[in-house]
Amino acid sequence: MRLARPLVTFTLGAYAGLAIAAALMKRALAPRGDAGSDEVALVAIFDGVRLASRAQAFRGGSLLAWFGGIDLDLSAAGLAPGARLRAAAVLGGVSIRVPTGWRVRSEAKALLGGIDVRTGGDESPDAPTLVVEGLALLGGIAIVAARDATGTS
Repeated sequence: MRLARPLVTFTLGAYAGLAIAAALMKRALAPRGDAGSDEVALVAIFDGVRLASRAQAFRGGSLLAWFGGIDLDLSAAGLAPGARLRAAAVLGGVSIRVPTGWRVRSEAKALLGGIDVRTGGDESPDAPTLVVEGLALLGGIAIVAARDATGTS
């Protein structure tokens, strides 16, 4: 019992500190980009963001989900060469849906979180490639082919 009280106090303090930092960041960071943008900067702090991109040459951008969630649908977008997405999920989640013909290379790391890439693996070597880098810290990043978005293969 003597050890439990300091541990609980530390844990609650850490969560409170993260929540206060997230609230301050929400005021400082403004999302940018819309359905036609070639680059996006989506921020979901204490809320959710959904974007279905129709960009002709999507180049990438950044995604930050902190105590929130982001759903980015790229299934109707075209991909520019060298496209990169930086995704961070801190106590939140990021979902990215890509067309079936795209290749996805994940360079993201997870710390007490998870990264799930399900694009089928049958893409040709010369298919458009999206590189996803970032961090899932007590959160998750999921990348799925459009045909698998409903649970079918």
